[in-house]
Amino acid sequence: MQEDLIKEIKGKIVGGVFALTTRTLILQIISFIATFILTIILSPSIFGIFFVVSAVISFLSYFSDVGLAASLIQKKEDPTRQELVSVFTLQQLIVGSLVLLAIIFSPNFGKFYSLNSDGIFLLRALLISFFLSSLKTIPSILLERKLEFSLLVIPQILETFVFYLTTIVLALLGYGIFSFAWGSIARGVVGLVTIYVISPWKLSIGIDMGSLKKLLSFGFPFQMNSLLALVKDDLMTIFLGKILPFSQMGYIGWAKKWSEAPLRLIMDSIIRVTFPAFSRMQGDKKLLSKAISKSFFFLSFFIFPTTALLIIYIKPMIYLIPKYLKWEPALVPFYLYSFAAVLAAFSSPIVNALNAIGKIKKTLILMILWTLLTWILVPYLTLMYGYYGAPFAAFAISFTVIIPIFMIRKYIYIPILTSILKPIVSTCFMVVPILLILSFGINLLSIGTSLILGIIVYSVSAWLMMKNELLPYFPKFIRNVSRNPDPFNPT
Repeated sequence: MQEDLIKEIKGKIVGGVFALTTRTLILQIISFIATFILTIILSPSIFGIFFVVSAVISFLSYFSDVGLAASLIQKKEDPTRQELVSVFTLQQLIVGSLVLLAIIFSPNFGKFYSLNSDGIFLLRALLISFFLSSLKTIPSILLERKLEFSLLVIPQILETFVFYLTTIVLALLGYGIFSFAWGSIARGVVGLVTIYVISPWKLSIGIDMGSLKKLLSFGFPFQMNSLLALVKDDLMTIFLGKILPFSQMGYIGWAKKWSEAPLRLIMDSIIRVTFPAFSRMQGDKKLLSKAISKSFFFLSFFIFPTTALLIIYIKPMIYLIPKYLKWEPALVPFYLYSFAAVLAAFSSPIVNALNAIGKIKKTLILMILWTLLTWILVPYLTLMYGYYGAPFAAFAISFTVIIPIFMIRKYIYIPILTSILKPIVSTCFMVVPILLILSFGINLLSIGTSLILGIIVYSVSAWLMMKNELLPYFPKFIRNVSRNPDPFNPT
């Protein structure tokens, strides 16, 4: 790999992570505030319905492109116009068929889950949003291959803002479950228009079987991974929605939402960048090893302290915020999901690296294992412990993160402990003064004081222990800020 190409990829990785993290921070601020408002206005049952119906849409989405999008991203050479048109056409045929069938059978779905006409309307609205989202695939792929994440995230921010603004306004007006329905449609329209403005692509219809055959050699095993993830996660949610009350599904959804907040803030940004970036590095094992190690370090640097803060402050906030006590039954699931989420964060870069170097069958084995464990443990534990069953299962399964670590070490050496030890120590330093202050009494003053002190302690200890790891990235960070001070303006 040429030196200038390596330098360009490094720069784009840092720029991509910066762009995604900056915009993800904006997106998460919008999401957190909006979710907080909605959880005050709406009941756990309404959240439970939205959680289950959303899982149905996720279930359908996994069948939408049979892994062809991932093939176009992983492909070493630039995709041809013929390949892009073929992928687009096949995807729309699949999505169109799925949406049509789902709309036709939506009354049967409503009957199965004892949904009224409002719930069926929500399902149909999400199906329309799903179809609109499928039209964004090719423009998104073209940006992702170029590592132009500063452009790619703009539609995501606008979609999120429009969705929550519409949903909150309608919820305040008393529209209940319809708030999510119209918010989803508005999100789909805004996202579609925005991506085509940013990354224009001339729509065309046509299928070249030769192009599809080549892409499917990687895409089909990749999509099998996605299918197993679907069976493991979203199909399980659909199953639980049948055997548990919607209020308890609301508790599970709330716990997952908040426990995975640190992952959504930083992990998604890093993971989104690493797959295309690792794919460009697949010919240089030494460079790839360093990139994976850095991914572990930055995941640890952000996820350990943010998860610790959430675990400490979530219970006091439930008791202090008016109308929020209704979520107290979700606390134990939240703690279990939080632990599972931290370990899951470190399996994701490894799975990405295995996919990037072409070891797709290895990740398929992992997904089969995780799917089997999920479908064995969750139903059994749910029958034993009710809605605590799913989070208990997630907690137990999270320990299998050791397996992908051993897998990747057959091909690439990664100094994992070296990458995560210092952030762990800094997080421990942060937690001690926070717990000490809160032990004298919990109120808004003690929460605010302890939070500020904790952040200061973490920042100082991180600088003292991790200065050498952080300093090389400051010039790149500053260049990205100076080049793009406005997070909404990529130019």
